[in-house]
Amino acid sequence: MVSEFSDAFLLEAERHAAWGAAQLEALTAYLPEAPWTADLAACRYRQGDVELRVAVLGTYDTDEQSWMWGWANPGLEGTEAVALTGAVRRYGRAHGIPELTEPVLRLSGFPDPRRAAELLAFTGMGVAEAPGYIGAAAGPATRVYFLADDPRVPRAGLDPVTLPRTLLTGAGLIGRSARHVVSGYFDHHGVPQRAEDDRIVAGPAGGSAVEVRFDAVGRIGGVEVKVIPQP
Repeated sequence: MVSEFSDAFLLEAERHAAWGAAQLEALTAYLPEAPWTADLAACRYRQGDVELRVAVLGTYDTDEQSWMWGWANPGLEGTEAVALTGAVRRYGRAHGIPELTEPVLRLSGFPDPRRAAELLAFTGMGVAEAPGYIGAAAGPATRVYFLADDPRVPRAGLDPVTLPRTLLTGAGLIGRSARHVVSGYFDHHGVPQRAEDDRIVAGPAGGSAVEVRFDAVGRIGGVEVKVIPQP
C-alpha cells in the first residue's frame, strides 16, 4: 500500500504542473457539457457532438481505492487502446519513477486517495505529452481515465498576459519546487532558458524574454515579460 509518493514522482509531476493545468482548461473548454460514450476497440470517445481519439490511461477503483495503469489492464493488454500509455511505463523505467512502472497502486493510505489518483492521471498526461485527460464514471465503483490523443484538441499556448497566473497556479498544485514548475513549463513550449541563483530567464538570445524571480524560500516572487523592440 502506498501512503505517499516518491520525490522522483512529485518532481516529475511538478514539471508538468503549469502546462498541464492550462492544457486541461483548454480541453475542458473544448468539450461540451453532455453525456459521453466510448468505443475502446476504435479508440473513440464522444461527448455531445465532439468525438476524439483516446487511449485508456488508467482506472480508479473507488471501493478498493486503487489505481491501475491502462497498459496493465489484462482486458486491454496489447490493444491499440493502451498503446500510447505504454510510453508512461517506459518513461518511468528510464527515469527511475516507481509510480509509473507499478501496474497497480493501492492508495488507501493517502489522506485523499481520489486526489492521489488524479495526480497519477495528471502526471501520466504530462509524461505522454498528451493534450489532456478525461475522468469519467464507468460504473458504481469505477472511474476510467482517458488520455486525449487527437490533434483537434486545442493546445494551450504561451500567453504573456496570463503567464504569471499560469505559473503561480502550477506552483500551487503540489508546492515542492517552483523551479521545476517554471523550467518544466518552458520545456513544454520549447523555449530556451537559463537558470541563475534567484531567477530563470527564458527566451531566444537577443529577443524578448521572460524573467521569473524566486524569493529566499524558493517561491515565485515575480514574473516579468521584457519586450525588446524590433529594429
